[in-house]
Amino acid sequence: MLTKFTVALLASATLTISAIGSSLAGSRPNIVLVMTDDQGMGDLSVMGNPLLKTPQLDRFYGLSTRFTDFHVSPTCAPTRAALLSGRHEFKNGVTHTIKEREIMALSSTTLADVLSASGYGTGIFGKWHLGDEDAHQPYNRGFTETFIHGAGGIGQAYEGSCADFPPNKENRYFDNVILHNDTIVKTSGFCTDVFFTAALGWIKRMKESDTPFFAYITPNAPHGPMIAPESYTKRFLDLGYDKNTAGRYGMIENIDDNFGRLMDKLDEWNLWEDTLVIFMTDNGQAGRGGTLNGKRVTHFTAGFKTGKGSPFEGGTHVPAFWRWKGRLDEGADIDALTAHVDLFKTFADLAGAQIPDGIQELEGRNLIPLLEDGDAPWADRHLFVHKGRWDKGVDPDSFKFTDCAVRTSRWRFVNNEELYDISNDPFEKTDVSRQYPEVIDRLRLVYDAWWEETEPLMVNENRPYTKTHPQWDRYEKQKRERGIPEWEAPKL
Repeated sequence: MLTKFTVALLASATLTISAIGSSLAGSRPNIVLVMTDDQGMGDLSVMGNPLLKTPQLDRFYGLSTRFTDFHVSPTCAPTRAALLSGRHEFKNGVTHTIKEREIMALSSTTLADVLSASGYGTGIFGKWHLGDEDAHQPYNRGFTETFIHGAGGIGQAYEGSCADFPPNKENRYFDNVILHNDTIVKTSGFCTDVFFTAALGWIKRMKESDTPFFAYITPNAPHGPMIAPESYTKRFLDLGYDKNTAGRYGMIENIDDNFGRLMDKLDEWNLWEDTLVIFMTDNGQAGRGGTLNGKRVTHFTAGFKTGKGSPFEGGTHVPAFWRWKGRLDEGADIDALTAHVDLFKTFADLAGAQIPDGIQELEGRNLIPLLEDGDAPWADRHLFVHKGRWDKGVDPDSFKFTDCAVRTSRWRFVNNEELYDISNDPFEKTDVSRQYPEVIDRLRLVYDAWWEETEPLMVNENRPYTKTHPQWDRYEKQKRERGIPEWEAPKL
């Protein structure tokens, strides 16, 4: 008797074996999660950008299962906290990107904690942004390999603990000093190239030691300031674009080249059949405009009316491309409403890892049913969005309805007043709040209940500023006692 898969294969040669493959749960794949910074839906040529050239990510898109309605938080540290904890960032104390409110509560067990306890190597390469004090560093939050800059961006420094190493303030994005496990090292080259090289070297070591791994590759690009190697900016400058546009688009095309390096090495090392690779971004698109030959222009946004920092669709709706050769369908779309909080349970279940009793309540779902069958039943849900970022010392209640949203599979309820029917109006052109008062009433109730349970967990609101910058202190101490060694790039 012909199986469902055989019949489908006769109809379309593009389908893969996932329809008849064994369950993905407990299959213990390697996991490579690449999450770029401030890159949005409009920042890929495969999504329609007429100026950018991203052939490697375009190719990966064609080979992937794509979550077409995938959401994150409006800004960077919040997304990272939600992803690693499996619950809304506010419940981890992360209500800002600075002001000591980017620090993820130590009470939160991380995804890396769970995977490393299950025998996975767990490495982070790039941006951490969840606390610069020692207790909050990745090596104390479940990561077995750490290769990061400080603060929320290379060279950034703010009042309190959020500050990168001092030399990076003077030489942004090139030849940076980086924390490699317990040692600050001096690297050579452009930051994104360095992060991918470090990740690839570690992946090679994991392969050689036959250790399953979770590689969390988090370049700071294309976050501002907009700086890229001249070889990447020249094309845009020659076309007449401003320096910022050239820098930002140059960073994106550099990311594309590095993603191509990753794919080539996975080919060379015969890892594709054992490895789930994901590309996503940490919030909606930044850098939405510039100048061309001196005239103001709007950059391609894939139709979204807003970007980073917005409670509207453009603030949280991001690319999510998943490839696992032979186990996931190629060129397939999954339209269910999904989010960053879903990665915790999904990765743990893939790894066959035990989630400890008594940890924080996980709000995310397990995506494995959808990965195995994109049409699997998927109950509607509420995703809660809030930009946060109120001033230090302000009562959060006064900002309860500022830059907030509730998202369901059909609706987006914004700022306690606007309602959009996303199923028919994905780019939020028409406010339909007057036509659907009963929907407004229902979503107000669920938002009120969410806020009431969430506010007590915003544990960093009254956290005092540190008197010094921990990463500055660490740098000066190491420089004084043993110097800053050159980082030796791995041989790939």
